[in-house]
Order: sequence, then structure tokens, then C-alpha cells
Amino acid sequence: MSSSLYRLGRAMARGRWKVIGAWLALLALSGGLAFGLSGAFSSTFEIPGTESQQGLDELAQRFPEMGGTAGQLVFVTTDGQDVEAHRAQIETVMDEAGQVESVAAAPSPFDELSPGTRTPDGDALIGNVQMSGGMGSFPEGSIDELSRIAAESSTDGLEVHLGGQILQSAEMPMGISEVIGILAALIILAVTFRAVLPAVIPIVSAIVGVGVAMLSVMALSAGVEIPSVTISLGAMLGLAVGIDYSLFILSRHRDQLSGGMEVEESIGEATATSGSAVIFAGMTVIIALLGLFVTRIPFITIMGVTAAATVAISVVVALTLLPALMGLLGERLRPRRVRRLMAENGGVLPAPADGEKPKKPFGTTWVRAVTKIPALTIVLVIVVLGALALPIKDLRLGLPDLGTERPDTEARQTYDLIAEKFGAGYNGPLLITADIINSTDPLGVVGELEDRVAALPGVQEIQLATPNRGADLAVVVVIPTGSQTDESTADLVRTLREDAPAWEKDLAISDMRVTGSTAVAIDISALLSQALLPFSLLVVGLSLILLMIVFRSIWVPIKASLGYLLSVGVAFGVVAMIFEYGWGNAALNIHVVGPVIAFMPIMCMGILFGLAMDYEVFLVSRMREEYVHTGDARGSIERGFTGSAPVVVAAALIMFSVFASFVPTGTYMLQPIAIALAVGVFVDAFVVRMTLVPAVLALLGDRAWWLPAWLDRLLPTMDVEGEGLKAVLEHRSWTAQHGRAAVRLEDVRAPLAGGGEIGPLTGSIAPGTLLVARSDDDPARSAFLDLVSGRLAPLTGILAVHDRLAPDDLSAIQSRAHRIGAGEDVTARLQQIAARGRSGQLIVIEDVGDLAHAVTVTDGGIGAQLEELLEGGATIITGSRAAAALGATQTEQHVIDALPDPSRHIALRLERAGDAQDSTEQDHASQGSTAVSAEGAHA
Repeated sequence: MSSSLYRLGRAMARGRWKVIGAWLALLALSGGLAFGLSGAFSSTFEIPGTESQQGLDELAQRFPEMGGTAGQLVFVTTDGQDVEAHRAQIETVMDEAGQVESVAAAPSPFDELSPGTRTPDGDALIGNVQMSGGMGSFPEGSIDELSRIAAESSTDGLEVHLGGQILQSAEMPMGISEVIGILAALIILAVTFRAVLPAVIPIVSAIVGVGVAMLSVMALSAGVEIPSVTISLGAMLGLAVGIDYSLFILSRHRDQLSGGMEVEESIGEATATSGSAVIFAGMTVIIALLGLFVTRIPFITIMGVTAAATVAISVVVALTLLPALMGLLGERLRPRRVRRLMAENGGVLPAPADGEKPKKPFGTTWVRAVTKIPALTIVLVIVVLGALALPIKDLRLGLPDLGTERPDTEARQTYDLIAEKFGAGYNGPLLITADIINSTDPLGVVGELEDRVAALPGVQEIQLATPNRGADLAVVVVIPTGSQTDESTADLVRTLREDAPAWEKDLAISDMRVTGSTAVAIDISALLSQALLPFSLLVVGLSLILLMIVFRSIWVPIKASLGYLLSVGVAFGVVAMIFEYGWGNAALNIHVVGPVIAFMPIMCMGILFGLAMDYEVFLVSRMREEYVHTGDARGSIERGFTGSAPVVVAAALIMFSVFASFVPTGTYMLQPIAIALAVGVFVDAFVVRMTLVPAVLALLGDRAWWLPAWLDRLLPTMDVEGEGLKAVLEHRSWTAQHGRAAVRLEDVRAPLAGGGEIGPLTGSIAPGTLLVARSDDDPARSAFLDLVSGRLAPLTGILAVHDRLAPDDLSAIQSRAHRIGAGEDVTARLQQIAARGRSGQLIVIEDVGDLAHAVTVTDGGIGAQLEELLEGGATIITGSRAAAALGATQTEQHVIDALPDPSRHIALRLERAGDAQDSTEQDHASQGSTAVSAEGAHA
């Protein structure tokens, strides 16, 4: 992977203007679609198949008067009179409300058939307003018109307030948060780089990525129902990871420039090394977010998919746009001191002066302190984090109602007014539906059902009990004693559902369901709670597997996963302190004490998983690299930590700042998520990864890097540390010294079908060569042909085919190699290859006999085509069953004779490892053959 990223980074730097132009065009296209389609976000939460949703669907179909979105006009007298004294004024207001577009019904609260609710002393009255359709489906002007009517109808003796579900906003909750987060990130980056210009680059790339992602989501909202919180969640996550991913690559580039490396080469190497880790980090976040499918909740899945897409775009931006920007700025990103020194020394950075003491690396004192007595560090960290996680036991989940709006909003003020005058239950009534089609006395059945419901604990009153117009569906509107988020209300819902089967039998009714917004919230919270355990197992299990692949260790993944759980526990514990206990509420501009948004735990677990693995990889991969090179377990911890700690500190501070900036100006849905992510990132980076991890590794010593051999063989190899780049750079150096080669082999060994090996193979084949690989050992010959055509990965050594290295670039080798199987029409295939272009092509013909047959059939005419291909830089490799090392067979000689330039022919004898008598022996006897030089191939 790193070799491909190296080439990608250099290509993006060379084509910088095209890359930048492409991203700007994509940004403009996304913006045009977003504003052209004029999509709208949803503030409703639905789970198809739940009892509450089935009840709502049934109401919409069989009792449409109660199936839309409910609103309330609350009338409060201020002159000491009963509301009856203002009857005419109230009825006029309701009449005006009924004329507003999309208002299905606004009956007079004095109507005997649908009376409004009065307070016991008669100083307040609720009039119901029913909108047609769900929230967000009616024109924006309708709500504005109702607000205007309420405001203009208020007099000295009567106040009119608009409230209810219709005021729940579906607007994008965007604001100053993004600006604050960006400014904080800019300051941290400027301090990290000690310069403003490089600090701006990650900000610009992150903004472009977030812009494309969010504008695309806005465009999709025209055809897909997307929750309104998605846009803020995506912006928050996209800014954080976008800045951090760019920081990882840019910091490596700056370090290399400080060491005197050439700009384009540095961009390629930075993209290959840090870019590999960025891809891994992005993959972990994406996989975890896509894992939200396990909830089987549509709106959660959509939020997970859009967040994952945002992260994916951030990764692509970091690997394409960022190298282009670095290439555009070129030498200006090199520190001034280094630029000055290089200018004074002919463009070369001079070696440090003798006796010059290097600066003490960042974090050395800290890592030495936490690893001095590792057991004590581990115990202290676990005790402190465990104590902070304890409040998680009191964390309650729910969905937003108007009581979560800010106190200065009309919706919240009316909500509080209703709770004060009528009781908290009036803000979240329950609806009970029952099929009464088999009843001979619909009114009597509804009355009996009303009596039974009213007798239950937790019921304040029955607001309405009536059959629909067809007398086949009963609806009972229940006012609970508690609010939507009170435990007493949840208990009432459970009691009603438990009693439903017996009531259905006694009253000869069927399909009794408890629904309404309160029941929907309870059902969603319950389903999310149930999904939390399987999702946690998925995330932890995934982290174990991924980290075993990366670090080739058992204990490192276990330690990383347990540390992740500690970070999550502390994050949720702090959220409980703030939202359940009310600690620091006012300072954080939070106006809610009570349950947090139901999807907060599962969403934060997915995001924190990826971020935790991000820091784990950047810190521990350096330690593992040091251990592999030195075998010094203790020293590798210190050297790896000091080498990677500065960038991890900066990345964590940026993440924390971005997430924390969304708290003061965020909504109820976003604030607990932002707090959990900010606390989780801070704890995971500074306490778990930079304190607990070094201590655990120091305690384990060499055992930290142990992996059973059988498991090592099963796990795939993932080049997160950029190891493959070393082979790419070595091959570039070899090419500069020896020239380009179509195929290069350096101590290559490969497995044979049925057992055994071929090799070691060392040498090279120049472009424009016809090589005949001779062996009467079919597996050995096939293995060689498979190697050079990218169908077989070498066991050891270096295999390069036109600058593509195996095993990292096997797919690229395959795409450049044309394989002509035994018995195929060689003439037709060569004509096809020639038509597509010859430069850099590798043609592998399994049987030289097929090539000889083509020569015979065309009466030697194919010789000119072969020469044309070879002259154009193509390389042809074919297999021969000849056993002799010297002298061409008649079949092979027939092909050689057809070549206008027989010197292009080379023969190679292949034998199994251990069988060769003279591995350098070549065919000098055959006409037109040439001996293989030091750059030639031999086996």
C-alpha cells in the first residue's frame, strides 16, 4: 500500500493545479445540487415495525384527523377573569388558525365534541391545532403565520401562546461552533509548526472535505429522510478528523523538509508513511460507523452512513488535495532556518557541527516518569478513570421534546407554561388505539376502555376517548402524571402493554397499541439500549482483530481495547455528571437536566473507537518499529514515544477543541455527543495512550510483542508503518545505478505447486528482451511465469516488474502483464496488444511452441511484429520444456530465426531450490543468444 501511496503523493504534487481545480469543481457541483434541490431535514424519529410506529401509521390511515402533527394554542387570562369571559376572542383566534395553509383542524376549545383543556381555576385554556402531515412536510410559512396570529391576538387581558410538536425545528443547527473550532485548531497548529502558513493548510483541506460532504448530504435530503442533527454531527466529525489526518501527513513532510529532503520526494514519502496510518485510522472509524447497521434503526443507520462518508471524504482529501497544496507551496513550507542554511551551502543541508547537543525530545521526561514504576502507574490510572466512569450507572436515555429547547424560545416557554398550569403530562400525551370493528356497542367499548385506563397509576386524566367516524377504531388520549422523560411515564407505557392482551379478550377488541411521540421515544430508547451490547462486542472484537494485524501481537490489542473501554466509560460518566446531576450546566450553556439523546452512546462508541485506534497506531507503531530494529523493549518505548508524541498531542488538542466548541452553541441532541467526544478524546490520548499504554508495555517487556506462529500465518499483512516504502526507495536507487529493468529479481524464492520452492533468483531483464525460461519441471516453470505476471507472490526477496514491487503491487503487475495461455491464438493476441500500445508492457506466453506455431502459420511474418513490440519497449517471456541448459531446441530456434535482431533473445534455465548444479550457466550455443550479464536473470 505504501508504494502506491508514494506514487500517488508525487503524482498529486506534480499535477497540483489539476487536483485543486477538480476539488473546487466538486465543491461547486455539490453546492449547486444542494441549493438547487432544496432538500429539507427531518426532526422526527421513526422505527418501522415498533408498536408505537404501527399505531401512528394506523391513525394516519383510519383516523386522519389525529394522524398529523399536533400544535397547541394556549390562552392565559391576565385580568383575573375566567377564560369564558374571553370566549369570543378565543374563538376568533381559532377560526383564524383554521384558515392557515396545512392546518387540518383548529376546533373551538368550547366545542362540546372536542373541548379544550382548562385549568381548575379557569385561568388558562388549551386549544388544539392539527396540521396535515408530519413535521417538515408543511410549508414553513404556516408556522410563521400561526406565530403571528398568536402574537397579534395577545391583549392586556389575555395572552396567547403557540406550542406543541409543530414548533420542533428541522433546520440545520449550524452556527458559530464551527468557526470557534477552526480558530482553536488554527492556533494549535500555528504553535505546533511555529508558523502560520503550514497551519492554514490542514484547515483549508478539512473545510473543502467537510464542504463537499455536507453539501452532498443536503442534496440527498431532497430524496432521503435525513435527521437534522446529521449535518452538525458530520461537520463536527469531518472538521476534527480532516484537520488531524492532514496534520499527520503535513507534520511528517515538514520534518523531512527540515532534514533537507527535496520537496516532491518528501511529499511522496510523507503520503506513503503517514498516509498509510491515515487510511487505517479512517477505515476503523468508517467500519465502526457502518457497524451501526446492527441497530436495525433506519435513522441511526443513515446517520452512521453519512458520518462514515464524511470520514471517507476526509481521507481522500488528505491523500489527494493535501499533497497538491504542499506541492503548490513547495519550499515555503520548509522552515526558514533550514532554507537559509541550504541556500548558504549550495542547496544542501550541512551536517550538525561537532559537539552540538541535540535538543531533548518532547515527552522524554514524561514517558520515563510513567514507566519508572509501571505497576503503580497502571493502578493509579485505572482507579482514577474507574471513579470518573461510575456515574454512568445513572445515565438515562431519551428523545428530544420541546422541554429541551433553549429557554428563550417560544417553544420552550409554551412548554414550561403548560407544565406549570396543567401538568407535565400535557406536553407528552399517550395515544391508545384499538380495533373495535367486531364490537356491537362502539361507544360502550370505548367508555369501558377509558375507565380501565383511567384507573391505572400514573394517569392524570383522559383527555379524549372516542371512536373514529367509521366506528371501527377507538382512540384514547391519556395525560400521564409525569413528563415524557419521567420514569413513571415509561412504567405506564409498560403497564398498558402488559394489560393489553387481557383487555382485548375482555372487551372483544384487537390490536390495542400504545403510541404517540412519548411512546415512540420510549421504544427507540429501548431498542438502542438493546443494540448497545452487540454493537460493543462488534467494536471491541473488531479492534482486537485489526490491532493484531497491525502489531502482530496478542497483548497490545487486548491492552488497546481495554483502554478504549476506559475512555468510553469516562466519557459517559462525565456526560451523566453534567446532564443527570447538573454539574457545570450553566457554565457550558446547557439548559437541560435529565436524559440525554438516546443514540449518544452508540454513536460516540463508534466514533471514539476509530479515534482511539488512531492514537494507538501513531504511538505504538513507532515503538514496535524501534523494537523490531533493536530488540530493546524498554528503550523502544521511550524512543517511539518521543518520536510520535508531539503530533499526537497536537492532534488530540485539535480534536478536543473542535468537539468542545460545539457544546455552548449546540442543541440538546448535539451537546451530549460533543461532550462525550471531547472528554473521550482527551482521556484516551493523554491518559490512556500516553500514560497507561507505555506503563503496560514497560511491565510486559518482550512479551508485549508475542504472537503465536500459527496465528501470525493466518493474519493478513497490513503495511501501516510504511515498510513497503523502503523497497520502493531501494528500487529507485538500484534503477538510478543500473538503468530501467522490465523484471528485476533479488534473492527471490517462490513456492511450487505440490511442495518445494524455486530460487533464489537474482538478476534483471532489460526492456525489449525475449526471454525463454527453460525447464522440464512443469511446476518450476509455471511458478516463474506466475511470478513475473503477478499471479504468485514471492516468499522472500525483491521482485519488481516495471517499477511495481511484489507483493504490494501485485494487482498493478497483473494489469501490466498480458498472459497468453497454452493453446491460445498468439498472433491475434499480439495484434491486440500492439493496438493498445507497447511501452512498458510485459507479455507472458506460457508455451514457446505456440509462438513457434504462429511464426510458421504467418510464414515468418510475425517476426516483424515481435521486433516492433520489442523495439517499442515491450518484454516477452515464454516457457520451454527443454531440459538442456545449453543449446536451443528446434522449436525455440524457429522463433529466434524469425527475429530480425536475434541478440534480443535470452535463455534462462530454471531448477528447484537445491537441485541446480550451475545456477549461472547460460545458453551460448544457440544462435542469436546472449550471455546474461550482472543485470541478467539466472537461477
